[in-house]
Amino acid sequence: MTDAQKWLILTGVFLTGWLLYLLAPVLTPFLIAAILAYLADPLVDRLEKLKLKKYRPSRTFAVAIVFAILLILFLFLLLILIPLIEKQLAAFVRVFPEFITWLQETVLPKLSDTFNFDASIINLEFIKQTVMGNWQDIGSVAGQVFLKITQSGQAIFVWLAYLLLIPVVTFYLLRDWDHLLAAMQTLLPRKHAPLIKKLATDCDSVLSEFMRGQLLVMLALGIIYTIGLWIVGLEFALLIGMLAGVVSFVPYLGFVVGIIVAGIAALVQFNDVVHIVYVLIVFGIGQALEGMVLSPWLVGDRIGLHPVAVIFAVMAGGQLFGFFGVLLALPVAAVIVVLVRYLHDRYLESSLYTP
Repeated sequence: MTDAQKWLILTGVFLTGWLLYLLAPVLTPFLIAAILAYLADPLVDRLEKLKLKKYRPSRTFAVAIVFAILLILFLFLLLILIPLIEKQLAAFVRVFPEFITWLQETVLPKLSDTFNFDASIINLEFIKQTVMGNWQDIGSVAGQVFLKITQSGQAIFVWLAYLLLIPVVTFYLLRDWDHLLAAMQTLLPRKHAPLIKKLATDCDSVLSEFMRGQLLVMLALGIIYTIGLWIVGLEFALLIGMLAGVVSFVPYLGFVVGIIVAGIAALVQFNDVVHIVYVLIVFGIGQALEGMVLSPWLVGDRIGLHPVAVIFAVMAGGQLFGFFGVLLALPVAAVIVVLVRYLHDRYLESSLYTP
């Protein structure tokens, strides 16, 4: 490769990155559609390859079936799960003053006697008034936001465009996914095509294991924690279980957050230590299932994304590109892991390592 070609490639990469930065707000619905298409493509491929006697569904028909499944899941989330979580949030706000009172009358005096400090420096009454006041203002704030949105025709147009673009673009990407990949392969330099295909295959393996697997792990953990806390009798089982499942994309974070929140909720609701033990058992079982069954089965051990790297990738993506960057952060981080592994192997084989 000549110096001119190297500079041409570097210039192309720089211009592409700069263009993505400028178009980040516009690209968000297309990126969401691409992620959905990527996640659903294996299911479409399996349906397309089904051979039931004389019947074999076409690609378009298989995409339609997958779309119907996704629509049912979306409606279930919208009509059933979200209202339940909203009710539990409202119930949490109702019992929040009781929780503050319990801290003031029970916890703080014991801590003050044990550690000999002035409990009056912790103004829990101010916290309670602030939270309750802000919660009561949410309705008016939401009304003002809605009023501003309705006054802005451009904002309404943007949101409607997003809602219409995402399913349409997802459908066409899913239908033509294989053709798009084949067209991209024909553009690869023949000399470097085998290496690029190998790296692309490795990237696909990491991305598929991480994205599809981790989403399934998060969903499974949310269900396990919710059912376990419901058996314990915790009032906010669904809210806490789903919260712990969502944040479990970072190893042990869902476990820690869930135990703390569920432990406090159990202590306030039951006022005994036995139910805290039950909470520990629920999250212990969930953590054991994640480590021994869910993660090895659904995710595998080839990803190599350290929890700190996950947090940094999400924060860096959000800082650089906003919501678009958050969506793109983990896939890019997974691809970087593959490239770093390749460069590491090449370094060990080079004369720089073994002169």
